[in-house]
Amino acid sequence: MSTTVERNVRPDYDELLQGIADYVLEGRIGSDEAFETARYCLMDTLGCGLLALRFPECTKHLGPLVEGTVVPHGARVPGTAFRLDPVKAAWDIGAMVRWLDYNDTWLAAEWGHPSDNLGAILAVADHLSQKRVARGESPLVMRDVLEAMIQAHEIQGVLALENAFNRVGLDHVVLVKVASTAVAARLMGADREQLLSALSHAFVDGQSLRTYRHAPNAGSRKSWAAGDATSRGVRLADIALRGEMGIPGVLSAPQWGFHDVSFSHSCKDLALKPEVERRLRLPREFGSYVMENVLFKVAFPAEFHAQTACEAAVALYPEVRDRLYDVARIVITTQESAIRIISKEGSLANPADRDHCLQYMTAVPLAFGELTAEHYEDDFHAAHPLIDALRGKMEVVEEPRYSRDYLDPEKRSIANAVQVFFADGSATERVEVEYPLGHRRRRAEALPLLEEKCRRHLSTRFPPTRAERILELCRDRARFEAMPVDRFLDLLT
Repeated sequence: MSTTVERNVRPDYDELLQGIADYVLEGRIGSDEAFETARYCLMDTLGCGLLALRFPECTKHLGPLVEGTVVPHGARVPGTAFRLDPVKAAWDIGAMVRWLDYNDTWLAAEWGHPSDNLGAILAVADHLSQKRVARGESPLVMRDVLEAMIQAHEIQGVLALENAFNRVGLDHVVLVKVASTAVAARLMGADREQLLSALSHAFVDGQSLRTYRHAPNAGSRKSWAAGDATSRGVRLADIALRGEMGIPGVLSAPQWGFHDVSFSHSCKDLALKPEVERRLRLPREFGSYVMENVLFKVAFPAEFHAQTACEAAVALYPEVRDRLYDVARIVITTQESAIRIISKEGSLANPADRDHCLQYMTAVPLAFGELTAEHYEDDFHAAHPLIDALRGKMEVVEEPRYSRDYLDPEKRSIANAVQVFFADGSATERVEVEYPLGHRRRRAEALPLLEEKCRRHLSTRFPPTRAERILELCRDRARFEAMPVDRFLDLLT
């Protein structure tokens, strides 16, 4: 009879956790482009959240868990009168900005929306600023918010470059939770040990499955999942700052760690070398790369892999709008990721199902020349059976070059092409769009349109004079960065 005794030698914190902690605590952002892009990102993200307040399925989730709760120095939820504890405020802000699938995007081996982290950042910064002012101290300023956004974008985006959580069935919001935990803990005054503890708890948590993003279970949870994750980041930061011990080997512990439990199948799908098959990879040092290269959704509230297909469809609209009932076949040429994530056949059960369907997002602009958030709603879908008729005539095929360029760090293209064939044998040209309007390569073209998008969204919630005042402040970089966070939130309440 033999017995095995487990050696109880407590390890150092996993190297990845230490790298994140050191970046957050000691890294200095020297990129002017990153701060400039972050300011536009903040404008866009807040605007997307304000637009979502027009949809009752979103607003039903907002507000205190116990009606009438009064929170001293409560964090404000933009566009509402709510003053909430930072954990619930982060949840609400995160849900708002993600609800319509209209905020920024990052695409690599993993996908996601780094501005989801604004829920934690803004809630914590507003609450702390109000507390500081009440004590006669200086509040945080909006440059602090921008710096936290750059760091959160970088943590989420760099971890997404070569780590495909989707390949093992995990949702990308795990990265929102990790990034929000890190920057929230720093804003709250964590030292290195507390920050490491908070990060370890973010990984030891059970992680969300991607089930709610894919047929046949796609549903509205995907619209609040990031709010839940960014909120959890604030909660874990708070737990760590109360002195809770960390779990140093949370990633690397044999059998019980994150790598072995949650990440052990990625090697087969990603063709990684055996020695790294069960490990998260960090392919580049943390800096400001992600914010500088982030993708904006300028024209369409649509899953980003479909943005260029929507652009192509709008370009074809004048040629096909009078021949929609003569369409015989529509060919969409795309990247492998789009096929895996958003290519669907069959009935679509709800708005969340439709805004993750490549065929639906292409059919609507072919038929109507545009794609808005309202086009996903049940009543619109029911009133226009032509959309499903066009979907039924679509073929989706992969172009290997698109798939390669999608992963090329020097390109990061998100290409689609659309061509329509008619019953009489004629066809449109094949319209190809490799880089969407929100891509870094089209930044100069996009920024004026991004401002206009922000103006439209502000006007859905505020009188014209207030909306213009907010927009003018956001345009003035020096004045904006120096603005106390609590005063900025005053304008949005």
